Amino acid sequence: MLSPFRRIAGIVGIAVVATLGITACSAGSSDSASSGGKSVVVDSSFDLKTADPNREYETTGSIVAKALYETLLTFKGDDVTKPIDGLASYEMNADNTVLTLTMADGHVFSDGTPVTVDDAVFSLQRVQGIKGNPSFLLDGVTVEKTSDTTLTLTSAEPNPALPYILPNPALSVVNKKVVEENGGTATDADGAESYLNGASAGSGPYMLESFDVASQVVLTKNPKYTGDAPAYDRVVLRNVQGPTQKLNIQAGESQVALDLNPDQVAELDGSDVTVLSSPSRYMIFLLLNQDPSVSAITSNPDFLKAVKAGIDYDKIVDLAGEGSVQPGGFIPSLFVGAIDASDGNQYDAAAAKSALTASGYAGEDVTLNFPNDITVQGLSLQSVAESVQAQLKEVGINIVLAPAPVATELDAYRDGKETVGLWYWGPDFPDPSNYLAFTPGELVGLRAGWAAGADQTVTDLATAAKAAVSTDERQSAYAALQEAQNASGPFVPLLQPAQNVVTSPSITGVSLNPVWTIDLAGIK
Repeated sequence: MLSPFRRIAGIVGIAVVATLGITACSAGSSDSASSGGKSVVVDSSFDLKTADPNREYETTGSIVAKALYETLLTFKGDDVTKPIDGLASYEMNADNTVLTLTMADGHVFSDGTPVTVDDAVFSLQRVQGIKGNPSFLLDGVTVEKTSDTTLTLTSAEPNPALPYILPNPALSVVNKKVVEENGGTATDADGAESYLNGASAGSGPYMLESFDVASQVVLTKNPKYTGDAPAYDRVVLRNVQGPTQKLNIQAGESQVALDLNPDQVAELDGSDVTVLSSPSRYMIFLLLNQDPSVSAITSNPDFLKAVKAGIDYDKIVDLAGEGSVQPGGFIPSLFVGAIDASDGNQYDAAAAKSALTASGYAGEDVTLNFPNDITVQGLSLQSVAESVQAQLKEVGINIVLAPAPVATELDAYRDGKETVGLWYWGPDFPDPSNYLAFTPGELVGLRAGWAAGADQTVTDLATAAKAAVSTDERQSAYAALQEAQNASGPFVPLLQPAQNVVTSPSITGVSLNPVWTIDLAGIK
């Protein structure tokens, strides 16, 4: 869930984009995974901190919260382009400042009491009041009960992203009465976390049986759940690293593995398992500093054109393995506003050499900074940097690699002092507005030395994109913004690495989503 640019937790993330029916590879099945009263074992590399849904903002925490709780709005399967009704339906006013939510009938908590508007208001205000990691999701939003069945979310500025934010499991609705009885408040004095780490207070398909941030989380079916009943009565989510996940799935000791890297997946060739590889929500990119005081070379527009044309994007994708793709722009292929790879930067060695000549570049060393102690979906940034270096060498650009631990390199990146940087972006919510950070004068733009007013065309297009209301208008506006960015901006989108999910033959379906990774109740 976390972008390393908002905060540096969650360095290794999981995201996958498919709701898939799987044809079993054999007729055999693991007894522990057969449905009808049995359990399923899911291996994941934990970044778990809490089972309190209004405090969690980690990948594993979202998996757990999605199983235990429900949100006011949700997404269907892997489609994050259209929010749908959850515990409520919604209506946005014409200027995208007031979102009205009407509670649906029939939803009940695991203790049998109905889910009410009071629970919803308390839960959202609790997210805000705790001032924890997910609190920023509701920055500038006022939450008010307006009737026995409705609440409004009023934003200080137009906020078309809000319906896309509300499905986040961190905004789950908790049982107000139970949470308050156990120390819960909508302030930073809230004391209900310890209770919620031992017992769930939600309306989701599962209830919490046991919780250990270091080893495993066990969930049991919620008999009061009013949605489609999950296939398995019990889910065991275990903290297991990638190499052991591979061994477990091969041996039948687990039925789902979430964290295998491309090399580990390749080693499964011939095994009796199913491998699902799909583009993740993460975007790996280069930045070329536009501040002449940092680099007169990279701030030259012709040099920038040479770099964009001198990279063989197909080779980068091949390096990352099956399921990886080249994004057309800085918005991942999964989201509203995305453009096709065919509309993005293209490899053209002749054009690169021509632009390089026009730039006056004389073979000077150009430093490429990157963190060498993190991976993105199991892919090492070191391998990406080495590939970029080799490709640009072929068109006459001398790149010198300068790897460093992320703790060392992060300040130079944030302060806009890198000449060329290799980083990745993980969105905080599945909406294109999250990528306005890549425009002049904004968060990531400044890290590339791209000051406010540096490119008025891009700035005007960003303003238009921010003001767009309908889905069609937003798609068109963000597409135009990215096309302009590709032409003149300092960022080079390289890759959406794949997320690999491996299942045993006994599993016939998994429900996956880039916001909460996997819906444990959707495992069949």
